[in-house]
Amino acid sequence: MRKHYLDNIRWNVGVLVVIYHVFYMYNAQGIAGGLGPVADLKVQYQDLFMYAVYPWLMPVLFVVSGISSRLYLEKHTDKEFIRNRTVRLLVPSTIGLFVFQFIQGYISMNLTSGWDMVADAPVVVKYLVMALSGIGVLWYMQILWLFTIMLTWIRKAEKDRGYSLGRKVNLIILLAMTPLIWLSAQSGNTPVIVVYRFGLYSTMFFLGYYVFSHDEVIEELKKHFLWLLAGATILGIAFCAVYFGKNICDAPINRSVLFTSYCWIGSLAYLGGMARYCDFETAFTRWMSKHSFGLYVFHYLGISAVALYVGQDRLLPALWIYVLSLIAGFAAGYLLEAVISHIPFIRWAVLGIKKKG
Repeated sequence: MRKHYLDNIRWNVGVLVVIYHVFYMYNAQGIAGGLGPVADLKVQYQDLFMYAVYPWLMPVLFVVSGISSRLYLEKHTDKEFIRNRTVRLLVPSTIGLFVFQFIQGYISMNLTSGWDMVADAPVVVKYLVMALSGIGVLWYMQILWLFTIMLTWIRKAEKDRGYSLGRKVNLIILLAMTPLIWLSAQSGNTPVIVVYRFGLYSTMFFLGYYVFSHDEVIEELKKHFLWLLAGATILGIAFCAVYFGKNICDAPINRSVLFTSYCWIGSLAYLGGMARYCDFETAFTRWMSKHSFGLYVFHYLGISAVALYVGQDRLLPALWIYVLSLIAGFAAGYLLEAVISHIPFIRWAVLGIKKKG
């Protein structure tokens, strides 16, 4: 039977990512990459949303990707797995940059004064820089593709024996893994571009494959969900209280004990809650799931366009800039997917969609 809670997690996380990026774009906490504040407030308490979701939001998505990889490989060969993930992940996050996402790069460079670095460069160099600046949210797809290649190598080496061990993991063992999550967050972090966290995200991905793909482990999370939720809530409040006003996306905060503990317990609580209460499908959830990928790929273009053309000059009151950015994020995600998914070659390059039929 299809695990509907995994589909619901994907689109639910996608929605949260859109909301997160709206607050991120106009944050006043020194988190670089956005436009910055558009509201004349001494303290932007709305930024607390970022603090509440950032530590566990993408980690839980890597766990789900690990689970999904296991489910896919139960019915497909390694060769089919690599081919599928290459088309779906690597192509849009590499070739797609030069076919479409350079538009995102153009907007991002205007928001961050990136053109100053290539002011005297040839047109070809400017285009190359603009395309690479369009990676944006596609970093997740690049890292995930790398993990899929690593997974096929590891499976061949250990003959998938580790998978059977994952079934024996219970709540006590999961809680005891908290130091492992902290340790993984200390390595594989790239400088400057802080989203490439190979240590932490690979750990979450492989735990998804080897541990959380077992129904027995998910049942443990469902059974103890309320305790996990209580723990995640306490850690989340503590995290917000300690670090509000500071850049949580970079070292040393994103490698701290409190960050990684909240990341782990929050992920466990979210998985358990979604598996317990959201393992169903309706016409609405089916539609949201079907279009979650397009929303993720295109939403930031809508948000950043509003920031550049409306927010930068404060053409509207701050509240309406936030609202318009949120609407633009969803509109860009769904509308661009609807259009591009019907254009030959471009749909393959940007969305990883093969020729239909």
